Amino acid sequence: MLNIIWLSMIFLAVVCGIFTNRLDQVVLAVTDSAKFAFNLGLGLTAMLSLWLGIMRVASDSGLINKMSRFMRPIVSRVFPDVPVHHPAMGAMVMCITANLFGLGNAATPFALQAMKELQTLNTRVHTATDSMCMFVVLNASSLQLIPTTAIAYLAVNGSQHPSSIIVSSLMCSSITTIVAFTLARQFAKLPIYRIKDVGNF
Repeated sequence: MLNIIWLSMIFLAVVCGIFTNRLDQVVLAVTDSAKFAFNLGLGLTAMLSLWLGIMRVASDSGLINKMSRFMRPIVSRVFPDVPVHHPAMGAMVMCITANLFGLGNAATPFALQAMKELQTLNTRVHTATDSMCMFVVLNASSLQLIPTTAIAYLAVNGSQHPSSIIVSSLMCSSITTIVAFTLARQFAKLPIYRIKDVGNF
């Protein structure tokens, strides 16, 4: 679907450029945008490689495991229907840990693994469980101690103080996470969202 949208936008831009005699400006804009995208991607690759490397060192040194053990009691309260030593719990903890450091790219594989493991606990394969919904909500709100990706964007685009957003980002992500968690819990209690056992599924 996205490919169709992007292709339509490019086609419309070219058509509009032809009818308004601004095709040269369209070509120039495409060239400048491609150059900007390349430089941005290169800068982000360097920054994310650095932080992913730091995460790998932290993982190999056992720091991530210690942090995971620290977070496990908290996460187990958020997901009471997931056994503490189930693989889903470990994947969710690792995903949340990566998100705390603003490493969304590093968190994605853990998120996919967590959903796969949560599905093994699901007795209704075509309906998401409360834990699945809660995990998606928390993953989307994403509490961040250090917004690494946002800092990388600012640094690549020439910001002199890219780390100045840490406090505001922490405050904002804390509020969104609290609100998201509260709403998810409240919506889960509504009768309209509860599954009724009618027959065999």
